[in-house]
Amino acid sequence: MPESPHGSGGASDSRPYRVAAALMRLLIRVFFRRVEVDGLENVPVDRGGLLVAWHPNGLVDPALIMTRLPDRVVFGARHGLLRIPVLGAIMRALGTVPIYRASDHPAAEERSRRAANRASLDALAEKIVEGKLSALFPEGESHDAPHLMELKSGAARLYYAARRIQASGDWPLDLPGPAILPVGLHYDRKHAFRSRALVQFHPPLAIPPGLDVSPEPDEPIEAFLDRARRLTGVIERGLEAAVLPTETWEIHGLMHRARKLVRAERAARAGTDPGRPRLLERQVGFSRVWTGYRALLASDAVAVERLVDRVREYEADLRALDIEDHELDRDPRLGSAMLPLILAGQVVMVYVLLPPILVVGLLVNLPPAWLTSVLARRFAKAAKDEASLKVLIGVVLFPLTWIGVAAAITLGLVRLQGWFPALPSAPLVAGVSVAALGAAGGIMALRYRRLSAETARAVRVRRTRRRRASEVDRLRTERSDLCDRILALAEGLDLPGRVAPDGTVSTQ
Repeated sequence: MPESPHGSGGASDSRPYRVAAALMRLLIRVFFRRVEVDGLENVPVDRGGLLVAWHPNGLVDPALIMTRLPDRVVFGARHGLLRIPVLGAIMRALGTVPIYRASDHPAAEERSRRAANRASLDALAEKIVEGKLSALFPEGESHDAPHLMELKSGAARLYYAARRIQASGDWPLDLPGPAILPVGLHYDRKHAFRSRALVQFHPPLAIPPGLDVSPEPDEPIEAFLDRARRLTGVIERGLEAAVLPTETWEIHGLMHRARKLVRAERAARAGTDPGRPRLLERQVGFSRVWTGYRALLASDAVAVERLVDRVREYEADLRALDIEDHELDRDPRLGSAMLPLILAGQVVMVYVLLPPILVVGLLVNLPPAWLTSVLARRFAKAAKDEASLKVLIGVVLFPLTWIGVAAAITLGLVRLQGWFPALPSAPLVAGVSVAALGAAGGIMALRYRRLSAETARAVRVRRTRRRRASEVDRLRTERSDLCDRILALAEGLDLPGRVAPDGTVSTQ
């Protein structure tokens, strides 16, 4: 029998909530190198609202949303997540309301499941009417597709539950209706440690007059379901504008390639180096390509397909040379944020000096890494939850391991000094040093592969630009022609964002 959602979370200033929220902020800060936020001005301050987001990255998605908002947001989540040890306690402390999916319950429990879901929606609706924010993922589950999955009607039913409570007579009649805000979640490399993320809060949806109503108490169920279905369609179109879906990951990648080649060509013509784009700029640039592609596909599909084929060939040539658009004009920058040295010094550091530290890091961190994987597999109710659980378990288990290593070495050296008095008397320093090396080595190990690849790439691209200069020149010419054709096709279209002379784009 599904449990009641009420009582699943305390007041927003309760100690359990503060502790759980602080832990979520710590997890996000540790896992991501940078989290960008756009559109906070769209979040209403004069009324409650419902946040609707797509679900590309498991438990990380709600954590990103809640940690970017100044006020508390109450989530509806798959009830099985609340039964996972530790994770369930954190979610309950955050006030998460369980949602019961038909696929998780036998047919015999259908009546009780529906009743529990009605209670869950009412609990979330009350928060909205009180002026707070609730959030749902209308797709119902996380996925790896580049487009939306079929939306469930829960978000629409939650909206009408809030309108029904507003009309019950216990609230001011002039209280504005709840806002429905689509949220875009975009990741640089969503499963990679220390990657980047972008959270975009889009403007509230314009609800058509025929759907912006309060349900009548005696309304036929068929009429209510039809209205909920139509409102779900409005929400789906709003989410599509936030997600910018594509049919396949190949088309998604080609659109990003078009974005990058136009940016690189504009920068080359302006004689500037705009540097690596922030995620917000990447997303605005992608939205320009996506909007133009969709508009032109409807009016001149043949021309668009020809251009896509050329971009596909250009992409294949770049990959064959293992080079990026902007690298056709200049060598990649030497060094990195971690090792700002000249190339020779960087090679020595990466391939000679770091490995001994990495060995200590691996010896110290392999046992907790193995245990983290085992526990994540054991308690994850679905494969897509494993990555999120690894972060949650690891942020506790790894520091405990480092403390344990420091204590074990300190106590071990104290005992050895009893047997061999001639040993230097600094057991605490030795224990803390080894633990610090273990922690540093573990962190470096996570970055070492990427850092090593970047160093090798810096050498390889320089060699390619010199040994295969004719191929580079040919691709530079092809990039210029592709840029002109893309801009010509886009002429006259109302595209989002603003383009600067150096090729960068902004939201204004």
